[in-house]
Amino acid sequence: MSEDVLSADIGPTNVGPANVGKSRNRVSAAEIALAVGGFGIGTGEFAIMGLLPQVADDVAVSVPAAGAVISAYALGVVVGAPLIAVLAARFARFHVLLVLMAVFALGNFASAVAPSFHPLVAARFFAGLPHGAYFGVAALVAAGLAAPNQRARAVGRVM
Repeated sequence: MSEDVLSADIGPTNVGPANVGKSRNRVSAAEIALAVGGFGIGTGEFAIMGLLPQVADDVAVSVPAAGAVISAYALGVVVGAPLIAVLAARFARFHVLLVLMAVFALGNFASAVAPSFHPLVAARFFAGLPHGAYFGVAALVAAGLAAPNQRARAVGRVM
């Protein structure tokens, strides 16, 4: 997908009879890409809950103590969403989305290779930082790509 498709600073311009099919395909591809990113972030958030006993064993803490990795992720979401929204407001949304997904992937990789409990908690916090901002930017991009009467539907498809 090109940057102009995901910048969301443009609406569906040049949508004459000859361009309708092309425009719909580009919007659909962008919506699918945004939804896949959201699925990855959602899975990264919730999958740890089912693995908590194994995580506790791996880092040699009790299951209740291992729950801190879930809390750390949630705290990252709470801190990251407004902070990133303010810092990233002046950048192209396409680039913001790429950076957010890179940070999310890096945080999850760091979680996977964390040698002990405290680095794991820190990595989960880091992985949570882009979560809220990603969904906010993805919603803006989806709404910006859709025709005015289709914006809510586009955001719903992405979410």
